[in-house]
Amino acid sequence: MNGSTQGNRASTVLGRKLGGELLRLRDAAGKTQAQAAGVLSATSTKIVKMERGWVPMRDPDIRALSEFYGLADPQAVKRLLDLARLDRERRKAKGWWQHSPQAGALAEYIAMEDVASRVRTWQLSLIPGLFQTAEYARSLAVSGGKWEDPDEIERIVEVRMKRQERLAGECPLHVYAVVWEAALRQLVGGRDVMRAQLGRLLEVAELSNVRLQVLPYWTGGHPCITGAFNIVSFAETEAVDVVHVDSIASTVWVENEEESAEYSAFFDRTARLSLAQRDSVVLIDSIRKEM
Repeated sequence: MNGSTQGNRASTVLGRKLGGELLRLRDAAGKTQAQAAGVLSATSTKIVKMERGWVPMRDPDIRALSEFYGLADPQAVKRLLDLARLDRERRKAKGWWQHSPQAGALAEYIAMEDVASRVRTWQLSLIPGLFQTAEYARSLAVSGGKWEDPDEIERIVEVRMKRQERLAGECPLHVYAVVWEAALRQLVGGRDVMRAQLGRLLEVAELSNVRLQVLPYWTGGHPCITGAFNIVSFAETEAVDVVHVDSIASTVWVENEEESAEYSAFFDRTARLSLAQRDSVVLIDSIRKEM
């Protein structure tokens, strides 16, 4: 699902998840939006905004709607309230990315990454953004052709470098990356840039919160051959994994448990086909020496 906005309100991943749950409950109860609005002494427009994740939701509204829809399980109601709390906290957070126009379409992803506990990333042709050197990121920005102003390109690089601060600190982000061998051999920026980039991969592979594996050419066909994606996980048990798929023309969010579980299964199967981390490090180092 693509990110969406209504006026100056932006929907969030958890907001859309919560709204979808309320919509499902209303449909199952056979109630209309007008009837639900009456329970809250509000207009149908408010129900529309809630169900589409356009606005933060108040606990009293969620309790009232849950009762009206016949949701009697206290744990199920608590789950909805917890989702609403997390969504409100995330909306109020004033992250650095909000002041960086260069974050662009990645702003929502960066916001999630900033509060995530773990990211699993599968990359076909690029080094994962959290592991990129400034020179590599700069070369990608230049070759992409979207930005021509040198100052703007430097700000893009700054955004990428700022994200990498999550790899350190008291509660570092845990990253499990599986990278196709092609990404290691693609000469982004030339041999010198790639040699330094591969050296950076060797450094991050030594971090206790990083697991890095390479899928070699000789593996042949594999479950994730059709495209790259990121699976973002959160510490809170009530927050489901969210999958981010970024293509040339659009960004897709996978926000339901069943589909995110499918992506996790694809990732796990591809990881099992990949080299172990120690063997992956050996391959990375050998490619670096060839350059």
